[in-house]
Amino acid sequence: MGNRQSLPPDRRNQTNSLNLPPKPIENLQLPNQRSEPFTEKNLRGLCLDFLKGLRQSSKTLEGKAAIVEKIKKDWPDLKQGEVRISAIRPSDVRKWLASYPFGGDSYNSYLWFIRGAFDHAVENRMLASNPASGIRAIKRDSPIRTTPTFEQFKVIVGNIRSQGKNARRDESADFVEFMGLAGVGNAETINLTWGDIDFKGGSITLFRQKTRKGYKIPMFPQLRPLLEDRRGAAERRNDEQVFTIRSAKKSMKAACEKSNLPHFDHRSLRRMFVTRALQLGVDVKTVSAWQGHQDGGKLILSTYSHVLNDHSERMAKLMAES
Repeated sequence: MGNRQSLPPDRRNQTNSLNLPPKPIENLQLPNQRSEPFTEKNLRGLCLDFLKGLRQSSKTLEGKAAIVEKIKKDWPDLKQGEVRISAIRPSDVRKWLASYPFGGDSYNSYLWFIRGAFDHAVENRMLASNPASGIRAIKRDSPIRTTPTFEQFKVIVGNIRSQGKNARRDESADFVEFMGLAGVGNAETINLTWGDIDFKGGSITLFRQKTRKGYKIPMFPQLRPLLEDRRGAAERRNDEQVFTIRSAKKSMKAACEKSNLPHFDHRSLRRMFVTRALQLGVDVKTVSAWQGHQDGGKLILSTYSHVLNDHSERMAKLMAES
């Protein structure tokens, strides 16, 4: 220790061959440091950015674009939609939602959109937390949905075919009959092409708009003659639409009025299919798969519990001693 000698002054900076002064710390470029200035998004910009990433029907996107316009004009801040997203508090979201005299459905739609936009900001590290995460949606009353029986369904289809003043009566009747026999909705029906139908394999490939996923259903016995009649003998292109109309609401309304039936709509046909399948003894998991659900039957169980209870009571009677 006592023999240690310090380096001469002319050798102390030998490691710095150019004898340059050290760089100031503020000029150092860290690996993850931005070289360009960070510009924080305002609320309007965030909502537009979120909207661009959504894959939904054009009608749904139009509705959400209208919400963005409402945010731009009505947000409770002096800067309105130009407010910085980091300055937004949960109370601001509540004030905005409370400023509209709408019902539960619209309230929930607005809440889910703004919550989704803030989730997008959190996911992309624009925000640390979502100011709308703690705001609860309004619990909606369960609506009374009318469902036709299978006999009523056949009457409706027959009435549509007999509508003399309806130039597209057969097309409308086929449209309604397909939805009822296949258990599908309007969107799946209008998007169906001949390439989706496998006559040899006995299956139909459908695309469910809500989940944005495809699924297959069997070609049920009563569906085949309907589809074969529509195909005819002519060659059909794979990308050719099976149906040339997009709605049969007017035809259904007129057919229901003719037979003094409730005003059943397109959705009621899907409910009829599910109800009938359960009543005939098809298991819940299979019915769920036919609907394109991926929850193993949970939604069917919760929605159609009354049908299942009635079916269970009928099955219980079979256990009586003979």
